[in-house]
Amino acid sequence: MSLDIRRILEILPHRYPFLLVDRIVEIEPRKRVVGIKNVTINEPFFQGHFPGNPVMPGVLILEAMGQVGAVLFLNDEEDMAGKFVYFAGADKVRFRRPVVPGDQLRCELEVLRVRSRSCQVLGRATVDGELAAEATLFSVLVEIPEVGAEG
Repeated sequence: MSLDIRRILEILPHRYPFLLVDRIVEIEPRKRVVGIKNVTINEPFFQGHFPGNPVMPGVLILEAMGQVGAVLFLNDEEDMAGKFVYFAGADKVRFRRPVVPGDQLRCELEVLRVRSRSCQVLGRATVDGELAAEATLFSVLVEIPEVGAEG
């Protein structure tokens, strides 16, 4: 099963310039997901990271992996309607190669643990089959706050 950008926009609250997933190419509910981010020179972060030597910031690679993981959980409408997935932490983070304009970042996430309000996934981001980053990511599931609600 794959998901196009229209479905991703229905699932995730993120929008440009912070939407970091263009397509879901594989999804096995509650098990694994593979998403694609096409990295272009038009990304706003390349203006300052780094002029003359554009490199995608590592934290945004982690964010891309997190967004792909969020699609995995939020795509299951029965269980996840009315919920957000918030990034809660990362362990064993390693960056192996720079991600630059023209790269296609492939984010593969495998579920390690799911609880009622949290999840843990193993994420690997690759470019042309070469490992760019890896991490264990933690997220929490929360209710979407009502618009205008005070907190």
